[in-house]
Amino acid sequence: MKVYTYSEAREKLSSILEESKTEEVVIKRRRGDTYAIVPRSTRPRHSPFDVPGLNKGVARQEILEAISESREGHNHAGLLPDIRASSR
Repeated sequence: MKVYTYSEAREKLSSILEESKTEEVVIKRRRGDTYAIVPRSTRPRHSPFDVPGLNKGVARQEILEAISESREGHNHAGLLPDIRASSR
């Protein structure tokens, strides 16, 4: 990682941009603020929410039922007290 002062970065911006293609470049201001220069082409082009699927052998309907039960506050065989009734 290469660190430049703000003044150095202003003088050498073109070469610093080229340098950032091969290594991390940081610009540090007098107050201590730091900024990293990263070429846009190296950023991921997908959403951080794009995750690979898991094949766990669970049917779509089972998943939908589980979600529905959790939203209804389904009490599995009386294991959990029904707090909705006591809060009314």
